[in-house]
Amino acid sequence: MAALLAIVLLLPLIVIIIFLHKLWWAPLQFQHQMKSQGIKGPSYKFIHGSTKEIITIKNQTSNTPMELSHDIFPRIQPHLYSWTKLYGNNLLYWIGAQPHILVTEADLIKEIFSNKEGTYTKTRITGYLKKLLGDGIVFTEGEKWIKLRKLANHAFHGECLKDMLPSMVASVEAMLEKFKCHEGKEIEVCSEFRLLTSEVISRTAFGSSYVEGRKIFDMLTKLGVLTSRNSHKIRFAVLQKFARTKDEIEADKIEKSLHDSIMEMVNRRQDEVKTGKSNDFGSDFLGSLLKAHHSIDKKNRISALEIIDECKTFYFAGQETTYSLLSWAVLLLAINTDWQERARTEVLELFGRENPVSEGISRLKTMSMIIYETLRLYSPVTAITRRTDSKVGLGKYEFPANVNLVIPPLSLHRNPDIWGQDCQLFNPDRFAEGLAKATGGNATAFLGFGYGPRICVGLNFASNEAKIALSMILQRYKFTLSPNYVHSPYIVLTTQPQHGVKILLQPL
Repeated sequence: MAALLAIVLLLPLIVIIIFLHKLWWAPLQFQHQMKSQGIKGPSYKFIHGSTKEIITIKNQTSNTPMELSHDIFPRIQPHLYSWTKLYGNNLLYWIGAQPHILVTEADLIKEIFSNKEGTYTKTRITGYLKKLLGDGIVFTEGEKWIKLRKLANHAFHGECLKDMLPSMVASVEAMLEKFKCHEGKEIEVCSEFRLLTSEVISRTAFGSSYVEGRKIFDMLTKLGVLTSRNSHKIRFAVLQKFARTKDEIEADKIEKSLHDSIMEMVNRRQDEVKTGKSNDFGSDFLGSLLKAHHSIDKKNRISALEIIDECKTFYFAGQETTYSLLSWAVLLLAINTDWQERARTEVLELFGRENPVSEGISRLKTMSMIIYETLRLYSPVTAITRRTDSKVGLGKYEFPANVNLVIPPLSLHRNPDIWGQDCQLFNPDRFAEGLAKATGGNATAFLGFGYGPRICVGLNFASNEAKIALSMILQRYKFTLSPNYVHSPYIVLTTQPQHGVKILLQPL
C-alpha cells in the first residue's frame, strides 16, 4: 500500500520532469549544440519558442501598404529577413519546442533535395493543415506516395493536358465576356482569376462546372484562412480535446462538410456507372482515382479517404497557385508595358485573333520567360520544409533526427550571387537561354514549382492554363496599372495581393 501511495505521489513529479525536459532542457541543449556549429538564432522561449516574436514582427510590417517594389521578402517574411541579417544565412528558430533550421545556401538546398540517403522526408502535419490537405500526395511518403504520384502523373500527362485545352479556353472566354463591361474602365482581376482557376480545375480534373464546385472552393478558402491565421499559435493536443477555440470548432465543421461534398461527387460518378448511364469512371483525375479505388489489384487500390484527400489537394493546389501566378503576372505586365507588348506580339504571331491551340502553347517563349520571372519574384510557395528522419550530415553541419529544415524561395530567388545585382527587378530576359542558364546550372536556385521527384505534379497544367489565359487577354486588351492599386503582398498559404490587382482595360 505504501509503495502504491509513493507511486501516486511521484507520478505528478515524473510528468513535470518530462514536461520540463521536452519544453525547456532539450531545446536549450539543442540550441547550445547548434551554436557550437556556428548556427545561431533568436533565443528559445519556454513553450512558445520563437512564435511570439514572429507574430510581433509580422504585425509591425503587415498593417500598412508598401511602396511599389518587388523586394517583398522583408514584407512577406519579415522575421526570416531580419534574422538572416542578424544571424547569417543558416539559422535556428523555434515553432513551440520544434527546432527549425532556415537554409538559404544553394549548395545545401541542392543536397537536401537530392536526398540520396532518403533521410530528408516531408514534415508531419497536424491541426488545420491536416484538415485542409489531409494525408495526400503533398505530405505522404514511401509506397503510398509512389502510388498517388503515378495516378496524378497519368491524369496530367501530355495527351490528357491536350484534351483539357478546350475546357480551359471555354472558361477564359466566359471570363472575358465579363471583362467587356469594364472596357475603358478599372477592373479588379484577382477575383476574376479566382473564379477562372476554380472553374478550370473543376471542369478539367473533376468534370463539373464551377457552379457545382463553388461550395467546395468556398470551404477550402475559409479553411485556408483559418490555417494561415493559426500557423504560429501554439496549442497542446490535450487542450484541444477539452477547450476548443472558435477557429478549431469552425475548422471541424468545414472538414466534415468538405468530406460530405466530395463524397457526394464521388458517389454520383459511381452511381452513373452502376446504373449504366456511363461505361466507365471517366478519363479525368476523379475518374483515375475511382478506377484505382475499384482496382482488382490490392497493391494499387486506394481507399475512400485517400480519394477525399487527393480531391482536396488538387482542388486547393490546382486553383490557389495558378490564381496567384496570374494575379502577379498581370500586375507585372501592367507595370512593364514593354514586356506586355513583346508578349502580345508573340501571341498574335502564333495565334492571330484565334484561340490558342496546343501546338502553339509550347512555342510561347516570351510568355514562358515572363512566367518564370513572375514565379521568381512572387513565388506562390514561401517555405518548403523537410524533416530529418535520422541523424544526418548536411555540408559542414550535423543535425539529429526530427529537425525541420526550412527553405525560403523568396530569399533564394533574390540572391545576387545567383541572379545578379538586378535580382529585385522584373527582367524576364534572364531566362532567355532557359532555366538552367539563368540559374548558372544550379537547378535548385529556382523553386517556382519545387524541385526533384517531389516537383509539382501540376506544373504543366498550371503553366498551360496561365499561358492560355494571358494569351487570350493580350489578344483583346492593353492594360495599365490603376492609380487605385495598393501594393500589399501577403500570405494566405500562398503569396497573394491583399487588396487585389486593379488595372485599366483598353480594348485593342
